Amino acid sequence: MNLSNTKVLFMAACTGLIVANLYYCQPLIVLIAQEFKITETNAGTIAYLTQAGYAIGLFFMVPLGDKIERKKQILITTFASIIALIIAATAKSFLILEIASFLIGATSIVPQLILPLAASLSQPEKRGKVVGTIMSGLLVGILLSRTLSGFIGEIWGWRSMFWIAAGICLLLFFVIQKQFPYNKPDFQGSYGKLIQSLFTLIKTQPLLREATLINMFCFAQFGAFWTTMVLLLSEEPFEFNTATIGLFGIIGASGALAAPLVGKLGDKGNSRVAVGYGCLLMLMSFIVFYFSASSVIGIIVGIVLIDIGLQGVHISNQTRVYSILPEARNRMNTVYMSFSFLGTALGSAYGLLLWKIGEWQAVTLGCMLLAAFALIVYAATYQSKSKKLKAESVKN
Repeated sequence: MNLSNTKVLFMAACTGLIVANLYYCQPLIVLIAQEFKITETNAGTIAYLTQAGYAIGLFFMVPLGDKIERKKQILITTFASIIALIIAATAKSFLILEIASFLIGATSIVPQLILPLAASLSQPEKRGKVVGTIMSGLLVGILLSRTLSGFIGEIWGWRSMFWIAAGICLLLFFVIQKQFPYNKPDFQGSYGKLIQSLFTLIKTQPLLREATLINMFCFAQFGAFWTTMVLLLSEEPFEFNTATIGLFGIIGASGALAAPLVGKLGDKGNSRVAVGYGCLLMLMSFIVFYFSASSVIGIIVGIVLIDIGLQGVHISNQTRVYSILPEARNRMNTVYMSFSFLGTALGSAYGLLLWKIGEWQAVTLGCMLLAAFALIVYAATYQSKSKKLKAESVKN
């Protein structure tokens, strides 16, 4: 079965609407801190708990897509996400909200079930474009979720956003049930062997290790920036409210238009080149951010750079990973995405720590260091491959 353009667009919409659950909390940190009478930095812990839950959900739940029917797994996980969102909306204490945030992350893995499903149903010569299109929906969902959340929180309060998110997921549950195709997996072993095979893939697939490590460093920069940006914009000289802070998500969403173009580059065999350019753009973004602690224009320019850069890295690496072992796409995606979002969680915690140490300047310098690490891994693996190719040519 080949995917029609309509099905691809529908999958893109689903990924965007569900992945948004991970990011609704970020513009609401100030409001949550006020209600529970805690500091904004402490309230920010829900951001990295959500990302940590997502990483753990990816590692232990996404591999099942290679063992059980994918549509069934998507429906069960979407329903679980609805329950987690309702717990957050009704939380009577910050501890309950922290637990709910972790569960929201763990149950919002549906986009990473949809992507391997789409990849397995698409033609090889169009796979990069399909992945890029669905990633556009995912990235728009990530970035516009902050804008929507900021406005909802300012008008109706932070709890309303979680109720609305639960309603969106309930609607998607019924639409997915009707529209998504069935897709039978190939893996016949036990769940234990399935998880064990993840470590085998890490050990035996150098491209997977390279792509995952680069992504971890890049996602850590992304998490650190978006978590601490809320703190920057809520203080002097900006003193923006929740709705205004959320508007900055629209700026980042404009960069998501580049995703299908990056996917097409992957179809032409240029994925690794796009990874390198993406890493450089992310480094440039934090140089711009460093000099923009009091400049809205500078922050806008930096947001465009960081989002286009991350898309170049992420989509290109994901296309490369999907090309390795078709029969293990869910497990390959599990390793790749779980460690990527572990990077986001650690990056959010890292950003909050740097904020305590030296606020915005410390955050930007710390993220420049992460960008440098990503480029070092990229350069080192490039040199390693070049040496290997030269050795093979000498043998021949």
